[in-house]
Amino acid sequence: MSLSIADQKAAARKAASAARKQAAATVGRDAASADIAALFLKSIDVDPTVTVSGFLPIGSEIDTRPLLKKVLAQGGDICLPAVIERDHPLQFRQWRDGDALVDEDFGTKAPAPTAKVVQPDILIVPLLAFDRAGYRLGYGGGFYDRSLEQLRRNKPVLAVGVAFAGQETGSVPRDENDQPLDWIITEREAFQPMPGGAAA
Repeated sequence: MSLSIADQKAAARKAASAARKQAAATVGRDAASADIAALFLKSIDVDPTVTVSGFLPIGSEIDTRPLLKKVLAQGGDICLPAVIERDHPLQFRQWRDGDALVDEDFGTKAPAPTAKVVQPDILIVPLLAFDRAGYRLGYGGGFYDRSLEQLRRNKPVLAVGVAFAGQETGSVPRDENDQPLDWIITEREAFQPMPGGAAA
């Protein structure tokens, strides 16, 4: 009997988590994060009217803070996600390095509830694995997929997955709720996925 998509994703997460840890140990997270920041700014137009959402790294995740600092230096605005409730979209709160952070139930940190709520134009998305068709394997909570679906109903939003090159997989298990990425950036390359799996 074939596995359900949920079971396929659960199995894939175990392998993907190990692959990311191995990539972080081999490449070095700081070096990869700096390379990704440079490739991001070379590939994607960030002007003073743009708000970019990053994330604070957990475990072996890419660190988006070097990129967010460069966005600020170029005149853009930055924010971080906050979990409001299970099975709901994320809330995005304006943030500056040094601003107060609060602990969340998922082991993450977010700007305090008093921070200004904003609507990002570019969403930098964490992931466990990605494929050439532009799909990501997340952690199973569905927060980013729900957030992207909601944001994209209101305005154009660019979703950018950032990862180690070693996190690439042949095909990510997916269903109708999975939102595609517009860009994927690793320490080696930045590309716009094409339906069917070929990079632009």
